[in-house]
Amino acid sequence: MKFTRLNPMTGEVASEAEAMKAENMAEIARLAQVAFNEWSQQGPNARRAVLLKAATELEARKDDFVVAMANETGATAGWAMFNVTLAASMLREAASLTTQISGEIIPSDKPGCLAMAQRHPVGVILGIAPWNAPIILGVRAISTALACGNAVILKASEICPLTHQLIIESLESAGFPKNTVNVVTNSPEDAPEVVSALIEAKEVKRINFTGSTDVGRIIAVQAAKQLKPCLLELGGKAPLLVLDDANIAEAVKAASFGAFMNQGQICMSTERLVVVDSVADEFVSQFKAKVSTMTTGDPREGTATLGAVIDQKTVQKVNSLIDDAISKGANIVTGGMGDSVLMPATVLDNVTPEMALYSEESFGPIVVVIRAKDDADAVRIANDSEYGLSAAVFTQDIAKGIKISKQIHSGICHINGATVHDEAQMPFGGVGSSGYGRFGGKAGVDQFTELRWITIETEDGHFPI
Repeated sequence: MKFTRLNPMTGEVASEAEAMKAENMAEIARLAQVAFNEWSQQGPNARRAVLLKAATELEARKDDFVVAMANETGATAGWAMFNVTLAASMLREAASLTTQISGEIIPSDKPGCLAMAQRHPVGVILGIAPWNAPIILGVRAISTALACGNAVILKASEICPLTHQLIIESLESAGFPKNTVNVVTNSPEDAPEVVSALIEAKEVKRINFTGSTDVGRIIAVQAAKQLKPCLLELGGKAPLLVLDDANIAEAVKAASFGAFMNQGQICMSTERLVVVDSVADEFVSQFKAKVSTMTTGDPREGTATLGAVIDQKTVQKVNSLIDDAISKGANIVTGGMGDSVLMPATVLDNVTPEMALYSEESFGPIVVVIRAKDDADAVRIANDSEYGLSAAVFTQDIAKGIKISKQIHSGICHINGATVHDEAQMPFGGVGSSGYGRFGGKAGVDQFTELRWITIETEDGHFPI
């Protein structure tokens, strides 16, 4: 039995995928465990070779990925190619980690006792990936886990099953042992039962999830009932602070990219421009001039800066947020409400805490300007949020930038850079309602291994009984 994903612009069938059921999950987990027993015994260089080949196989499918993402999610070719490039980098970074999974010798008080801390693979890892950066986040959900010697199950998004299936095909072509990499596709209505069955499967030892905070809370509770650790990367409401000594032109460039790349549908998207009063009018003027040039169009034609948002529900949500803000005193700088999934890039000024847009994640092509009295007020506003994933600070005084960055509650902060910034080797994750744990580099190794204490006795034992 199959289910279909419709193109958000045309309503035509974008892809078909197998509609797996909850009762199928036990067997998938069992087969993954069998594969783990083989994969975990392979040496680090053997694992490295397969991961490196997987990166090449992924890149070889770039044209297929571009078409799949345009049809399934309305993404531009530029965003799809960025996904391919960074995902391939993640696989190569994972390959480099296979010989970096190290331990240590720990001094023991017991004579003749050699004590060690060693990192061992966990078993079967469940990775649940979203649709908005589907190649990046699909690969991130499984790449480091594989490098550490685990088997993986990728729970594909119901919105982009073909895109996620292409990832698994790339890995299978690279030569992973059978069932080391697995994909689960299901119809939207079956998602809760399928995810629950996977979390409850005894072979699944850890879960990572990237997606909304509401769903992340549900998954965390289910995993906690099974005493299984979670790695959660959830929502965001990223602030970009423009201080009174900022390079306005640079801040405008970073804000435009951070707010509107992929139609603002990125967890790190700049949602709040916190601008000190003394430079606010100049910033808004330059920002309006830049954003007004950003066009929206059919991503398959490749002529516009912005593509489609994911569905009509997003259109309705963003429009309602705009309507609420205007009714309470905000003003539209450029853009406005959309009447289709091809929404315009929109900027609202004079947004205040009474407006839903002040605190609610929009996940669309809209950004707000919030005016601050001074640096301290800008920090206060930045921290006036339940979220804490990414942030940015613009100032030409680097010492001040570092000082301010330490005061912002977020897992990531960039000084004179955009809030949207990801690299395979960096520790990526948030605080508060943005989740906990870290993907990326050596930080990711901690998430996908068990730290074990091992001792070797080199002298005859002496015991009190």
